[in-house]
Amino acid sequence: MIREKLQKIQVKRLVILNLPYFFIFYVADKGSWLYRHCLGESMVQRLGVMLVNFRLAFLSWLPSIALQDLTVGVLVAGALKLVVYYRSKNAKKFRQGVEYGSARWGNRKDIEPFMDPVFENNVILTETERLTMNSRPKAPKYARNKNVIVIGGSGSGKTRFYVKPNLMQMTDHVSYVVTDPKGTIIVECGKMLVNGGYRIKVLNTINFKKSMHYNPFHYIRSEKDILKLVNTIIANTKGEGEKSTEDFWVSATRSQAVKSLRTVWVY
Repeated sequence: MIREKLQKIQVKRLVILNLPYFFIFYVADKGSWLYRHCLGESMVQRLGVMLVNFRLAFLSWLPSIALQDLTVGVLVAGALKLVVYYRSKNAKKFRQGVEYGSARWGNRKDIEPFMDPVFENNVILTETERLTMNSRPKAPKYARNKNVIVIGGSGSGKTRFYVKPNLMQMTDHVSYVVTDPKGTIIVECGKMLVNGGYRIKVLNTINFKKSMHYNPFHYIRSEKDILKLVNTIIANTKGEGEKSTEDFWVSATRSQAVKSLRTVWVY
C-alpha cells in the first residue's frame, strides 16, 4: 500500500513538473502544422504569414499527428527542458537580504550548547563564555578541539585574565603544563596548587638554583642502560661541522664515558 501511494505521488509530481513542456510541445506542433500550409516564396515570407494567421492553427484543438509536426514539437520542448535543466544546475545560490554578510555578535544562546553544566569542567574563555573539556559531548555536533590562542600585547592581561583563571579551576584529574617566561606564575599560583593537592615540578633553564634537577642514575638498571645514557649524551653534546662525526673520537669518548659512569654506578 505504501509503495503504491509513493508511486502515485511520484507520477503526479512528474506530470505536474512536465506540464509546461507538454504545452510547449502542443504549441510547437500546431505551429509546424500551420507553417506547412502557409504559402510564400521564401521561409521568411512563410513565417510571416504563419505569425499573422497563427490563430488558424487552433481551429482544431487536436494536435497534428504528422511525423514532421510531432518531431518539431518534441525538439522544441526537449530543447527548452535542456536549457532549464542546465541553468538550474549552474544557478548561483543567493541569500536575499544578506548581500553584505550575515555576521553578528553571538549571544548566550549561541555558546550555551558548547558549555558543560558543571562550571569546573570547562575551559574559561571570558566572564560568560566557556568551552566544555568533554571530548565527547552528548550532541557530537557541538564537539570542538580545545586549542586556544590568546593574542595581546605586553600587559594586556593574557596571563591575568586567561592563564590564572584556568589554573585556579584545579579540576580533578587534570594536569597543567605551563610556560612561565617571566617566572611570576610559579610564585603567584604555586602555593595555591600545592594546597589543592598538586605536585609541582619546575624546569628553569636560566637560573638553575630555582630548577629541579634530573639524576640519570636513578633510571639505570643494567649496564645496557649505561650505554644508552652515553649515546644520548654524545648525540646531544657533539659539535657541528665535519669533525663532529669522526668515528675515532666518538668511539674514544664513548669508551671513556662508559668506564667512568660504570665506576660511579658500581662503587
